Amino acid sequence: MVNYLRFSRFVSVRRAHHCALFLLACGALLLASGLESKAQFGGAPSTTQVHDASALHPPAGARVAIVEFDDLECPACAAANPVLKAAAAKYQIPWIRHELLIPSHVWSPVAAVNARWFDLKSKALGDEYRDAVFANQATIYNTGMLSQFTANFARSHGIALPFAMDPQGKLTAEVEADNQLAKRTGIGKTPTIFIVASNSKGAPFIEVQNPQTDLYTDIDRAMADTKAMPPRTR
Repeated sequence: MVNYLRFSRFVSVRRAHHCALFLLACGALLLASGLESKAQFGGAPSTTQVHDASALHPPAGARVAIVEFDDLECPACAAANPVLKAAAAKYQIPWIRHELLIPSHVWSPVAAVNARWFDLKSKALGDEYRDAVFANQATIYNTGMLSQFTANFARSHGIALPFAMDPQGKLTAEVEADNQLAKRTGIGKTPTIFIVASNSKGAPFIEVQNPQTDLYTDIDRAMADTKAMPPRTR
């Protein structure tokens, strides 16, 4: 009986020791998570494991910008699109779009090439085409419907479409280069949206977790984070 009691005490002490170590480890993880959140403009930490951040910066002369990785056939991208458009207009900040083609989407590669063909006419027209595709996405259920939609879009702008949109494959190569850029960055889902900042006092980018609820707050934080300090009075 004595040996059993000694063994029970030994087990209790070992369990208490293990519990203490577990609680300390949890505390360290929570502290690290809190520090990471604070570094990113005070927002939630990124869910994307960024491998290459070379694409996550504003264009020259801009303090803050939106960088988005999307697929024109992605319903979540379609839902986010008007929110992003309104935010870019309100804050008058650049909105940089990159393709990440979803393999199961049958017509989005063609739509991406079409958008770049309209970019050649003007970047504003290419973006208008993208916005129109997203707005009418539910009615574009195959490549035939996409062709009809694209022809109607061109006709409404007084543009005659060529027999082949990309006869030399240059636009297709540009889309694929953008697709590879997304993969090098570490993007694994669409849409993935970042608010990026230059001369940031904290992290240079933050991932927007929910554009419908977080986008404006994240932009406000980035704008405040990059705001120039007032000049010294003496």
